[in-house]
Amino acid sequence: MTYTAPVDDFTFLFDHVVGFDRVTETERFAEATPDMTRAILTEAGRLSEDVLAPLQRPGDLHPAHLENGVVRTSPGYADGWKAIAEGGWIGISADPGHGGMGLPITLASAVNDMMSGACLSLQLAPLMSQGQIEALEHHASDAIRALYLPKLISGEWSGTMNLTEPQAGSDVGALSTKATDNGDGTYAVTGQKIYISWGDHDAAENVCHLVLARLPGAPAGTRGISLFLVPKFIPDDTGAPGKANGVRVVSLEHKLGLHGSPTAVMEYDNATGWMIGKEQGGMAAMFTMMNNARLGVGVQGIGVAEAAFQHALAYATERKQGRSTVSDGTGTILDHADVRRMLMSMKADTFAARGIALSCAVAIDMANATGEDHWKARAALLTPVNKSFGTETGIAVSDMGLQVHGGMGFIEETGAAQFCRDVRVTAIYEGTNGIQAMDLVARKMMDGGDAAFRLLDEIEACAEEARSSFPDLGDAVWQASETLRETTEWLVSEEDMTTRFGGAVPYLRAFARVLGGWVHLRAALAGKDTAREKLARFYILRLLPEHAALLAQARNGAGDLYTLSADELAA
Repeated sequence: MTYTAPVDDFTFLFDHVVGFDRVTETERFAEATPDMTRAILTEAGRLSEDVLAPLQRPGDLHPAHLENGVVRTSPGYADGWKAIAEGGWIGISADPGHGGMGLPITLASAVNDMMSGACLSLQLAPLMSQGQIEALEHHASDAIRALYLPKLISGEWSGTMNLTEPQAGSDVGALSTKATDNGDGTYAVTGQKIYISWGDHDAAENVCHLVLARLPGAPAGTRGISLFLVPKFIPDDTGAPGKANGVRVVSLEHKLGLHGSPTAVMEYDNATGWMIGKEQGGMAAMFTMMNNARLGVGVQGIGVAEAAFQHALAYATERKQGRSTVSDGTGTILDHADVRRMLMSMKADTFAARGIALSCAVAIDMANATGEDHWKARAALLTPVNKSFGTETGIAVSDMGLQVHGGMGFIEETGAAQFCRDVRVTAIYEGTNGIQAMDLVARKMMDGGDAAFRLLDEIEACAEEARSSFPDLGDAVWQASETLRETTEWLVSEEDMTTRFGGAVPYLRAFARVLGGWVHLRAALAGKDTAREKLARFYILRLLPEHAALLAQARNGAGDLYTLSADELAA
């Protein structure tokens, strides 16, 4: 399938919207000059267009499969992985001391966005390795880092994360996988994990699993969990893959989409592992990987939204059907008002979601570069918003893309349905979007809303500035921000968590809507009298008003959610 990398959008957002210049002004990221940034984006775009995009349909039509205990990847995927690895893209933000580029997460997120739009099933593999690399950088011993990080960064080996079990999904603390001390610095890990993305494959020579397990006598719940690195092949004295470990793939899941990504049921039978981080510190160590992945998953949704929009636009500019009331039109369905509504909504929301994701990434980079608490708080606040809104944008845009195709969208050969099927899981894995919303209204508001209020102050300052150029747009964004502020003040004063949780999902979406208005307003200010202003006007006057209804839902709390009994629900 064809795909055009949106390099110009990233450059514009970096230069005018998300404040990437603050990142490059730090000592840590000073080498990420505008010339280097443009070169990185251009080269990653070329890889996405020329190498990964042609693998999109083959992966869907010829899924990964289990053959004599070995997972065989879809046609071309091993070569695609090799191209990603040889380009250095897996270690783009990893420590240069172990072979990484040491570039900002913001730049890595842009690269991941493009790769996701080109072929999400394959992009999931380097994303898993990137998360494991970050976890090992922060929590592993010097010996583990020295052995594993160069191999993971080079793509010779790949990484996974193993949390979920049949009885322990979102409730990770219910896991039953056990680990016992072998007395020689290693542990014997026994148990079964499910939903393991890229749990095994033939593209890399070793697969390294980060596995959550419980030591004998450890407390129940998440407090008693430890984290272990369990390779498919145990490295020998030279660091090369040696004997097979007690790890095997039981089966591969038959899924709605992402057919090119092997999702495995993994069995560990006294497998040799090494503890990562402190005993009973597994969740803290794993969250390093999960937070990285949550940013990446939000970006995955945005990448698919971009691809689905491009696919729908191409179809609309060629399809002739019905009469239009527009004079001097194109003669295609692009002239119809409803088709235009869908395409404009797709483009506007994709840009908004991308701006939110990159703003989150900038906050992470600034926190890493400066260590300042307010940047850490900003990054923490935006992570669940990005994960949820980015993935929901991917789902909604893919659905609208199918609708633009009409009946042909329901026909698999057009490829429109694949975007819907592939992206749907992004709202589920790495913490469901409902859990992201609960995290936002609970843990992220433990500061009394300070991080949220500081962000709203910035939005309102931008809106004040915009009033001289675009009074209607500036007023709309300012008023939306004030309404969100009032609801946030109510939220942090509400001590009952059930009430907070009852309105969490609409609150998060309203927050994202307001952030999207800010993104578009900044774009309009930087690109006055251009297409940027026109798109901002569409978003702010047509889509932003949703925030009011969403915040009204949020303030209703949870009371009406429980008015029907279980029997009445079933009646």
